[in-house]
Amino acid sequence: MCGIAGFYGAHLPRTATEERLADMLRLIRHRGPNEAGIYLSDRVCMGTMRLSIVGVATGQQPVSDAEERFFLCYNGEVYNYVELRDELKSLGYRFSTESDTEVVLRAWQAWGARCLTRFNGGFAFALYDRREQALYLARDRYGKRPLFYARHGSHVLFSSEMKSFLAVEDFSFELDPRQLASILTLWTPIADQSGFKDVWQVPQGSYVKISDSGPEIHRYHRIDFVAPREVRSEAEALEEVGAALRRAVELRLRSDVEVGMYLSGGLDSSIVASILAERATGRFRTYSVEFEDTEFDETSDQRRMAAHVGSRHRAVRVTDEMIAGSFPAAVFHAEVPVFRTALVPMYLLSQLVRDDGIKVVLTGEGADEAFLGYDLFKETLLRRAWNSLDEAGKLARLRQLYPYLKHYAGRDAAELLGLYQPFSEERYPGLFSHELRIQNGLFSRRLLRARTDALEPVQKLIAEHGSFGGLSDTEKAQWLEYQSLLPGYLLSSQGDRMALAHSVENRCPFLDPDVVELSAAVNLKFDDGTDEKYLLRKAFARALPAENARKRKHPYRAPDSKAFVSSRPEYLELVRSEHELAKNEVLDPAFCKLLVNKVLSTPSEEVSTKENQAFVFLLSIAVQHHQFVRRNISDVAQNPPVDDLMVKRVDHRTRHGLEER
Repeated sequence: MCGIAGFYGAHLPRTATEERLADMLRLIRHRGPNEAGIYLSDRVCMGTMRLSIVGVATGQQPVSDAEERFFLCYNGEVYNYVELRDELKSLGYRFSTESDTEVVLRAWQAWGARCLTRFNGGFAFALYDRREQALYLARDRYGKRPLFYARHGSHVLFSSEMKSFLAVEDFSFELDPRQLASILTLWTPIADQSGFKDVWQVPQGSYVKISDSGPEIHRYHRIDFVAPREVRSEAEALEEVGAALRRAVELRLRSDVEVGMYLSGGLDSSIVASILAERATGRFRTYSVEFEDTEFDETSDQRRMAAHVGSRHRAVRVTDEMIAGSFPAAVFHAEVPVFRTALVPMYLLSQLVRDDGIKVVLTGEGADEAFLGYDLFKETLLRRAWNSLDEAGKLARLRQLYPYLKHYAGRDAAELLGLYQPFSEERYPGLFSHELRIQNGLFSRRLLRARTDALEPVQKLIAEHGSFGGLSDTEKAQWLEYQSLLPGYLLSSQGDRMALAHSVENRCPFLDPDVVELSAAVNLKFDDGTDEKYLLRKAFARALPAENARKRKHPYRAPDSKAFVSSRPEYLELVRSEHELAKNEVLDPAFCKLLVNKVLSTPSEEVSTKENQAFVFLLSIAVQHHQFVRRNISDVAQNPPVDDLMVKRVDHRTRHGLEER
């Protein structure tokens, strides 16, 4: 795993270019503390901070072809690199390393941008073509690895993380109220959103070609739920699901360093642990988050599964004070507003993993999207059938939703029926499944001064789909999850960003393309979505302890506003002080003040879900404004030098028509 950064332009300044690049890399050294390398030319300057996992001894970057036409700075892993290398060898390509980085380069030589459709992995890279004088920025199909770019005068900046742009003295961050309105409403960034004006992320499944004519976005992968195979029976489906997941785990064990895993105690991570136990040659390591607050704690399920597979298990036990204490650092790494604090325990967990000397962990993300694990899917089907059910039928199905939410379980029948009745008909075209989520998000949107069309970005995505209207309600809900919460929060803010904050790479077997495509072929044929992850649960029932196999979805959550109320950290002044609120031009200070006063003066059980969510959004926006717009990062950024790690330097800058090497 790595971090990449650089800048591109027709006439780059000849002074301080290398120094500026080193400063950009320094701010993302946490992503790759093992080695650094840079490429310099008159048109592009780019570099890599490397976390060496595959081809440890020979995988230095940047890499280039023999003719030095292409130069590659690469972040991530392509798990099927062995098979691709064999195919490329058969085409006459020769390799000098064992790293997947060189495979990516040769694949681009052989197939151009079409190679992206052949990669099975999580990656982001910058590739410069000297002949075309064009820079290509590419990102994996599901959005596991981040990559941002920004216009800066006549140049374009790019980096794995936006914080690199803070190294450019005359670059200014400015919060974008239009993007924030969308983020607060949908709970997450979508497509190319970053939350800042004139800063974009490369969309998942896309590459951006940057040349003198400007950036051009090209989509190479779309999720369409068109199954590429026919599965004839449930027995065949169960067999294929088991085989596909075992192949996915085996691919993600390709590493020259030890691989551990995150164990939540739920079905998804328990399945991965059971497969890992089948494949491991010795005792592997598992890691969990435990909570002092029993409402969020799943310790018994975690320890039961760890004992079942015989792993060497460790956990970090998280308190409210720990969440409040590490929130600014976690938000600095997330870089976008967040609606819950659950990223903070993951930040603390990756620190424990790093201290154990582990660089790679397997995780369970992607299972709920692929195999219909969320209550959202059951809720969508219930709302669609609402007007055809009698009161008893409505209540019976409502009682099955969200049993883990105290405030939900406490509602009487009349309140539950009254909550859902207005949402039995579609309000926003194409967004039926997510309208309750949007309703909560609209409350958070009141944090902002400006009132803009928050749904325009997602409706634009729907229009680009082409055949969205032909999908079932469940498939529409799945597609929206793949476009929003999965890449925008679960894989990024809570996933890659928290893991790489401490130089740990996370790998997701459920996001193997074969697994995702298989799920499209079997889900609605043998599982209508009412029986949570029916096929997945049945396929692995015998491999798990009975309690873990039967356990229903218990979403990973952490204490939200309650954590800050009890500890009252100093940075709360960013939202308590009218003077501080007034410095943030996007916020509505009157509404923010009312919300903060309510949360800080009311017993936690009387703070609603939407108020909790809005408070965390507000606090994260205020912290990021402090860090990025006002450039106060000394207490959260560790900026060790990179010069001591610089192992590779390629200089193609010209002086008087002569090239320097």
